[in-house]
Amino acid sequence: MPPQGSPAPPPLRSALFLWGIAAMAYMVGFFLRVTPGVLNVDLMRDFGLDAAGLGNLASFYFYFYAASQIPTGIANDRWGPKALIVFGTACTGVGAVLFALAPDIDIALLARGLIGLGHGVAWVSLLEISARWFAPRVFGTMSGLSLSTGTLGAVLAQAPLLWASHAVGWRWALAAVGLASLLLSLMAARWIRNSPHEAGWRDWLPPPPTRVSGQVARGLREVWRWRNTWLLFIVPGGVCGSILTFTTLWGMPFLVQQRGLGTEQASWLIAAMLVAFSGGSVVWGRLSDRWRRRKLPYLLGSLLCLAGFALLTLWPLAPWPLLYGMLLVAAAGSGAMALGFAWAKESVPGHLAGTATGVHNTGVMVGALIQLPLLGWVLDRFWSGQAGAGVRHYSLQAFQWAWGVLLLWIAVSLLCLLLAGETHARPWAPPSARRSGVT
Repeated sequence: MPPQGSPAPPPLRSALFLWGIAAMAYMVGFFLRVTPGVLNVDLMRDFGLDAAGLGNLASFYFYFYAASQIPTGIANDRWGPKALIVFGTACTGVGAVLFALAPDIDIALLARGLIGLGHGVAWVSLLEISARWFAPRVFGTMSGLSLSTGTLGAVLAQAPLLWASHAVGWRWALAAVGLASLLLSLMAARWIRNSPHEAGWRDWLPPPPTRVSGQVARGLREVWRWRNTWLLFIVPGGVCGSILTFTTLWGMPFLVQQRGLGTEQASWLIAAMLVAFSGGSVVWGRLSDRWRRRKLPYLLGSLLCLAGFALLTLWPLAPWPLLYGMLLVAAAGSGAMALGFAWAKESVPGHLAGTATGVHNTGVMVGALIQLPLLGWVLDRFWSGQAGAGVRHYSLQAFQWAWGVLLLWIAVSLLCLLLAGETHARPWAPPSARRSGVT
């Protein structure tokens, strides 16, 4: 029940309940994001795909995901997250069911696009729920926890999905996930509220100003005037994109074809990397809030990611304990990308916060949407003609060239990260009102 008299902030259990519904919706989308990697053999066989075709199928998700980010950020500023969570989760469910029924690659591409659109809406809205329902001092922690919860979906899409696909077929397994997403959409419509005041509690943040379309367009132009916006837009393309690309698709063929793992063993390794990524996002978020710094922990995590991919590129046949350990280190370091959302929001005036979040998350996806088909093209370019059971097999050299692309991308991201301005975990204020202004 809402408190009597002067409103108090929402109790933690109420905030966690609403956040939990939104987080589960995001988790389902993350599950569907990585399914092409787990089902790569089935999809290449059933749809007649080479590496470039499989990469394009996986990346179609990211095209629509990225395209949704800026409109979603603007819509969150104007209408709040509830309607977008309901729409996004329903869209994800429809896409999953359509993919399960797809008779050919064209319908499969459309279905992947719908899944990407729905999941992109869900993530920005989940961050908005975190910002509105929890104290500002823990936003970095909640960003990491949100990403961690979503990543659990990717963990469930490894060995459990592989088992389900063997038991009932991949189409039935994905159809069941789609129906679960539609159920979550109904739950969101019933229980989620945009802000605490709608349930009788006191808001943590002032309501965003209502803006007409001309003001929205001006805001979108304005957000790019801030140096951190475009620097932080570039950074996650390498730091996060490399892990997304490896775990979403190309890590599984490498581990099976070049390191001799079975598909189930490889799926567990990918799952372990996702757990490390998830745990890293929470740890880096907590350290960032405690240190009142965004740049230092992000930089440390990015360096770990660089080290892991350097080993993968230069010594892909390194002793198994060393390579396995460094892949986990790289994944945990990549979890620092969760800090970018708080950093981007703090780098612009408050009325641009939602737009800045959408712009930043577009940058997160840009890396993967380019890298997935690009690495497929690289692998096909160096393909030696070997194949088995209707699936191409790629040489160690081909994989090294592919990992080298990711290594270079991470290095560029590190340079941009070094140039970005620190916000000291404080909301934006005019330079005259704060000692360390961000320009």
